[in-house]
Amino acid sequence: RLLACAAGIYAAYLTQGYVQEAVSTREYAPDGARFTQLKSLHGLQSFGCCVVAAIVLFLFPGARGPKDKSPPVLEYLKPSLTNAVGPALGIMALKNIPFSAQVLVKSCKMVTVMVGNTLVSGTRYSVREYACAGIIAVGLSLFSLQGSSKAQGKLADPNMLLGYGLCIINLSFDGYTNSYQDEIKRRYTGTTAFQMMCWMNFWCAILVGTYTFGLSSAGGEIISFCSTHPQALKDIITFCLCGAVGQLFIFLTIVQFGSLTNTLVTTTRKFFSILLSAVLSGSPLVGVQWMGVGCVFLGLFYNIYLKYMRAKAKKA
Repeated sequence: RLLACAAGIYAAYLTQGYVQEAVSTREYAPDGARFTQLKSLHGLQSFGCCVVAAIVLFLFPGARGPKDKSPPVLEYLKPSLTNAVGPALGIMALKNIPFSAQVLVKSCKMVTVMVGNTLVSGTRYSVREYACAGIIAVGLSLFSLQGSSKAQGKLADPNMLLGYGLCIINLSFDGYTNSYQDEIKRRYTGTTAFQMMCWMNFWCAILVGTYTFGLSSAGGEIISFCSTHPQALKDIITFCLCGAVGQLFIFLTIVQFGSLTNTLVTTTRKFFSILLSAVLSGSPLVGVQWMGVGCVFLGLFYNIYLKYMRAKAKKA
């Protein structure tokens, strides 16, 4: 089962990463136009994730928590606000920085989660955990010192400061979202992973959909672009399906094997996403960037080891 879940996560997210990079950099035939509405991709993906989670909840009653211990649907709205905006900014950053840089910055999520938990719940961390955050910060700094001209040349609007800034805002919003989700699970002990998946994506799809198709011209532009560029439509559908399948396997892994195992699988997946981008997508990394990647994942794996030892100590 674990191998099946890990294979599902790898297949879904490695494919999605490849397609996401293609959508953000590809010049589509017949006129060489680029897809510009990257900010709407997350909302489209959320719709697919909501549908998949709703099907699971309908078909498997055991995936639902007790009604008296589950949160009301509106409780998910507040964290969905930041969940709607944050990932959209992260995807928009692909206009400004290479995919490998975006993945590496988003791999530093634990740092913003630590900050968010400290601010929202008053959580305190050990010196070793703060050391992990420091190693990750050093790695990210090394990565940003130098870049490949070939990777930069594929970007729609190269701007390192703006791209990293959007990713940092994305991470800050993600930190708040995750902390609020933890608070929901603490207050409502009957909350299940699939309920969280369904209703978080429900509100995200509503919020982004309202903006995309109601408050802006983005929806019309997406429909117009996809009607004249069929490959773009295929890429967007693949992106959304992979996101939905990937989330499903992530929540299955959490339910079956715990969050620590899921963290290990998703962390290694991010490394292979960077490797795949460098090898298959023509976005190579230079020497100092590989050093930065090494530092970031050293910090991440050390943090996973600390969590494992803490869990082991609790069982003893």
